[in-house]
Amino acid sequence: MKRVVLFLNGTDVNGKVFMVTHSVEELLAAASVKFEIVAKRIFTPQGGEIEDIKLVRDDDVLYVSNGEDFILREQNKIARCSDWVTLNVGGKYFSTTRSTLINKEPMRVLEEARFYGIEGAVSILEEMAIDEEKREKGTASLTRHDVLKAIMCTPISSELRFQGVNLVGADLSRLDLRNINFKYANLHGCSLEGANLSGCCLERADLSSANLEGAHLVCVKMLCANLEAANLHSCNFEDPGGLSAIMEGVNLKGANLEGSNMAAVNLRVATLKNAILKNCDLRSACLAGADLQSCDLSGSDLHEANLRGANLKDAVFDLMLTPLHMSQTIR
Repeated sequence: MKRVVLFLNGTDVNGKVFMVTHSVEELLAAASVKFEIVAKRIFTPQGGEIEDIKLVRDDDVLYVSNGEDFILREQNKIARCSDWVTLNVGGKYFSTTRSTLINKEPMRVLEEARFYGIEGAVSILEEMAIDEEKREKGTASLTRHDVLKAIMCTPISSELRFQGVNLVGADLSRLDLRNINFKYANLHGCSLEGANLSGCCLERADLSSANLEGAHLVCVKMLCANLEAANLHSCNFEDPGGLSAIMEGVNLKGANLEGSNMAAVNLRVATLKNAILKNCDLRSACLAGADLQSCDLSGSDLHEANLRGANLKDAVFDLMLTPLHMSQTIR
């Protein structure tokens, strides 16, 4: 028993798989029902019309028309539909899923794609080959599903460690991630919107370009973490018990912290160049030696904040809630 993949004449999407019957007429009748047309002719990818069912081979890709002539499509192309990949290399078609193609020597198919100049196929196959290499080495980025599974499998009394783990681009929004060890973890571009990261160790973690809008960061340890260009709008750093969030040496260059509650936070020698700290609560915060060049602090509360030795060049202090005393800025 043989099977074929049929496409409507002139298209390479929404194909249907058919079992080869006893005659071309029976195959045309089945195609008429599936495609809701009056199928009259079947063609090979090269435009040859099939009149005898014996000429059909197993796994052939064919085109069906309702009487019109074959529509010549550009050869050597790749069409993707969901997880399916259809390759035409030198007139020979490969129709399979991405995962199946990976298991069938993607590098060999990649070489063929390059040889025949299928530029669209090259980029996709290169991506697939890289993903497979990462999976083999165990360096592939974890997903939300992986993190949830780890959380559910870990007892409350045990420490959950994601130290040095790759979580690039993962969606961890609105999750309860309290007290997890993310030291040295790669969280670049992660979505942590509304997540609870209280008590987490994010020391030297990469959170650049991450979205932490509305996140809870009470008592976090962010020593020398990288939050360049991160979105921390309306975050909460203040602990009712009086413990400070430790963010010494953190890189917040260009970050958005507007409206955040940062009372008593430790930002000693932190980099906040071009950062947005409008309308922030920075009461009793330690900003000693911090780089606040071109930082927008308009509307913020800096009552009893320590700004000794801070770089305040071009910083904006408009509409301050409390007066800024010289003793706060001079050693």
